[in-house]
Amino acid sequence: MTKYTWDCKTVDVYIEENQEADVVYNVNWKVTGKSDVLDPNDIPYTATVIGQQLITYNPDNPFISFSDLTNEIVTNWTQLTMGEKQVSNIENNVQSKIDDLITPVIATLTIQD
Repeated sequence: MTKYTWDCKTVDVYIEENQEADVVYNVNWKVTGKSDVLDPNDIPYTATVIGQQLITYNPDNPFISFSDLTNEIVTNWTQLTMGEKQVSNIENNVQSKIDDLITPVIATLTIQD
């Protein structure tokens, strides 16, 4: 089983928008998967995928000041904006990378003359 960790701590902000300061408009996310399968050195296989997600500020929702934001809050915004299908696709991509580490299907070889 793989455990996924979402890091959504790095954001781009509008310095001022709708009379609010530091309004998040873009999230630079990183998803890391850590497998319960261990490599020959007893280290879990891991893989990471990175990307960005635009976030639209909704003035109908209560504004959360930048100093009160947490990774959990911004991850929730990011995943809600993406939708379940895209979140699942990202985590599946991470799993695929881990699977390729566990059981490689390609290799690079050099021909010896």
